[in-house]
Amino acid sequence: MDIYREEILENWQNPQNFGKMSAADLVIEQINPLCGDEVTFFFKIKKGKIDKVSFTGSGCAISIASASLLSSAIFGKKVSVISRITGQDVLGLIGGSVAPARLKCAFLALEAIKRIEARVKS
Repeated sequence: MDIYREEILENWQNPQNFGKMSAADLVIEQINPLCGDEVTFFFKIKKGKIDKVSFTGSGCAISIASASLLSSAIFGKKVSVISRITGQDVLGLIGGSVAPARLKCAFLALEAIKRIEARVKS
């Protein structure tokens, strides 16, 4: 299994929505203490939807690519549907399965965005 597929490499080298957002409505940080990968998501929320999203972070190619692809996937979505995104959905975004030891890397961004609904008052 080639964990550095083209989709992963492209989104690691040129991540979508990368950068700190000024005046964000919500900021969520997530760290994987086992490997040191970290991600911070910034959100602007209007009428219960993700109006703008960006992220910063550092980590392996899988971690950054996952955050990149997931940030684009949730843009425009209702906050209430974010909690329904699954690990399988994330694996689909990055182009398929990864080695079991790398699942924490792939799901770091997912763990972060799953905390949105609890932090937003609808």
